[in-house]
Amino acid sequence: MPQSKPTACLALADGTLFYGQGFGATGQTVAELCFNTAMTGYQEIMTDPSYAGQIVTFTFPHVGNVGVNPDDDETGDPVAAGMVVKWDPTEPSNWRSAENLKPWLERRGRIGIGGVDTRRLTRAIRQQGSPHVALAHDPEGNFDIAALVKAARGFPGLVGLDLAKDVTCAQSYRWDEMRWAWPEGYTPQTEPKFKVVALDFGAKRNILRCLASVGCDVTVLPATATSEEVLAHDPDGVFLSNGPGDPAATGKYAVPMIKDVLEKTDLPVFGICLGHQMLALALGARTIKMNHGHHGANHPVKDLETGKVEITSMNHGFTVDSQTLPQGVVETHVSLFDGSNCGIRMAERPVFSVQYHPEASPGPQDSFYLFERFAAAMDARKVTA
Repeated sequence: MPQSKPTACLALADGTLFYGQGFGATGQTVAELCFNTAMTGYQEIMTDPSYAGQIVTFTFPHVGNVGVNPDDDETGDPVAAGMVVKWDPTEPSNWRSAENLKPWLERRGRIGIGGVDTRRLTRAIRQQGSPHVALAHDPEGNFDIAALVKAARGFPGLVGLDLAKDVTCAQSYRWDEMRWAWPEGYTPQTEPKFKVVALDFGAKRNILRCLASVGCDVTVLPATATSEEVLAHDPDGVFLSNGPGDPAATGKYAVPMIKDVLEKTDLPVFGICLGHQMLALALGARTIKMNHGHHGANHPVKDLETGKVEITSMNHGFTVDSQTLPQGVVETHVSLFDGSNCGIRMAERPVFSVQYHPEASPGPQDSFYLFERFAAAMDARKVTA
C-alpha cells in the first residue's frame, strides 16, 4: 500500500523528527513533551490544567475510542498544548459519547499527531528527560523543518515559569456538585457540614466534587488570593489545589498566603499536587525539577505510616526534595518507582498534602480516604472548639 503524505511533524530541540498524520487544529505549537501511561481518560488528561505548557504522548494506543462528552471535562477547555498518539483516533463506540475527538480538538484549538512510534518516543523521554518540542499540523504537508527545530530550541521551559496565573479562575465561585454516581450522574451537596476555601492553582473539577462528596460547601478563590481574603470566609478548612508550572515561581505569592494562614489559625489544610509543593515550600522545604516527571494512573505509592501500598494517579514534573523537609514535618508517602516524596504532614497539626491525585480522574480510587481524613480533621476541630 502506498504511504500517505505526512500532515504533521513533531520536532525535538535536538533535531530529531517524528512525522505522522495530523488531526484537530492546524498550525504550530511549542511546549515541553511528556508521556502518560494511563489506559483510560484521555479527555480528562487533555483538560487537566496541570498540563499547561505540555504536549502529551499517550503510551496506550487506543485513543478516541470512547469519544468525548461534557461531563468528563476537568475544566472548560483543553489545557494541554497537544497530543501524540500511536494510531489515528478511532470512531467512538460508547453510550456516553457526545462528540468525536478530532472535531472536539479542532474546535478547541489543540493539535494532534497520529501514526507516531510512541514507544520509541517514550524511551527517548525517559532516557534524555522531557524535551522541548514544536508540533505542526499542515493538511498540505509543507513543513519548514529548520524553523520548527529553532522554535523548539526557543521554548523557555517550565523552570521558573508561573502557569497557575494562566489557568486559575478569574473570580471566586461556589461549588456543590458531588461525584458522578449511577444512575443520577452528578448531584448537588444539599446538607454540607463544612465550609472550605479552595485555592485554585489549576483545580480539576473532580477534586472539587470529592470535597463536596465528603460534606464540604466549597468556595473557590483565585491563586493570587491573600490570607485576608481566605480567612474572610471563616472556613473550617483550607484546600490547596493541583496546577501547572514551577512551584517556586507560583510560591512567590502563594507561599506567603499559606504561611500567614498557618500562623494565624489552627485550620486543617489539605494540598494536592502543586498544592502539596506549595505547602512544602511554606513549611521550609525546597522543590526540584524531575527528569521526566510522573504522569499516569498506575503509580505505586507507599504510606510509610501504615505500610499500605496505593495505586495512584500522578501528573507532575517537579517534586519536593525530601532531604530539605524541616523538623516537625513528617514524610508520609513515597513513590515505589523512584523513592521520590509523595506526601507530608505537620507532626502536631492537621496539615497534610500528597503529590498524587486522590480524586482519580482518571485512575484508581485507592486514595479517596484522604478527602475523608480532611473532613474528619474539620469535624474534630468543631468538636473541640
